[in-house]
Amino acid sequence: MKVRARVHVDGRVQGVFFRSSVADLAISLGVTGWVRNLMDGRVEALLEGEKDRVEKVVEYCRRGPRGARVTDFKIYWDEWRGEFPTFKILY
Repeated sequence: MKVRARVHVDGRVQGVFFRSSVADLAISLGVTGWVRNLMDGRVEALLEGEKDRVEKVVEYCRRGPRGARVTDFKIYWDEWRGEFPTFKILY
């Protein structure tokens, strides 16, 4: 079953390679979408793909890479749209 998830991650999540590590994992799992820094210091990701694979990326976002400190995490589930051909980092 394919799903779509949007996550917002707060804490020390910028300047710790959060986006690149999320992108690496998503690409390795065949998850599509994007990840970006927000002006308020959070990281946002939009993930699409097979439910079990998207869940793996979501779980990674709950803790982040070494050096990150996640203090708040929100997830919003939606229906898969097949909107993205790949996964990328937005700037």
